[in-house]
Amino acid sequence: MLRHALPNFIEGVIAPVAVFYAALVLLGFHGALIVAVAWVYAGVLWRVARRQPVSGTLILAAVGVTIRAGLAAATGSVVVYFLQPTLGTLLVSMSFLCSVPLRRPLAQKIATDMVPMPDAFLKHDRVRQFFLRISLLWSLVFLVNSLVSLWLLFNQSISYFLWVRTSIVAALGAAAVAVSVLGFRRLLRHMNAEPLA
Repeated sequence: MLRHALPNFIEGVIAPVAVFYAALVLLGFHGALIVAVAWVYAGVLWRVARRQPVSGTLILAAVGVTIRAGLAAATGSVVVYFLQPTLGTLLVSMSFLCSVPLRRPLAQKIATDMVPMPDAFLKHDRVRQFFLRISLLWSLVFLVNSLVSLWLLFNQSISYFLWVRTSIVAALGAAAVAVSVLGFRRLLRHMNAEPLA
C-alpha cells in the first residue's frame, strides 16, 4: 500500500507545491499559474504517451486547476487560487460529518469502492460502528485542515502558507490513515475471534 501511495502522494501533493513555489520565485505570480496548469496537463500527457490509463481524478484535477488559475489570474490574487481547494476541503469535511447521522458513513463507501466487501460483513453492527467512527475522524481531519489552511492563507505569507500547510496536511493525513488502518485491523481481529453463529 505504501509503495503505491507514496509516489501518488509525491506527485499529487509535494511536487505541485514545490513546482508552484519555484515558479512563483522565478517567474512571478502569473508564471506560477501557467506552470501549475502545465504541470497537471504534463501528467495527463505523460500517461497518454505511455499508454497508461488517465484516472478520472487526474482529469478533474486538470479541470479544477485550470478554473482556479483562470479565476486567480482574473482577480490578480494568489489567495483566490488557494482559497478554492480549501473551501472544497471544508465541503468534504461536512460530507463526512453529514453521512454519520444518516447512518450511511462516507468512509464505508470509499472503502468499499477500493476493496469490495461482502454485504454480510458490512451489516455487522461492529463494522457499522467502525465506519461511523472513521467517518467522524476524517470529518475532523478535513475540518482542521481547512481551518488551519484558512488561517495561514489570510495571516501568513504565501511561501509560509505553502510549506507549513503542506506539512500539516501530510502529518494529519498520515495520522488519520494510520488510525484507520490500525482500527480496521483491530476490527478484523475482533470479528475473527467471534464464534460463528
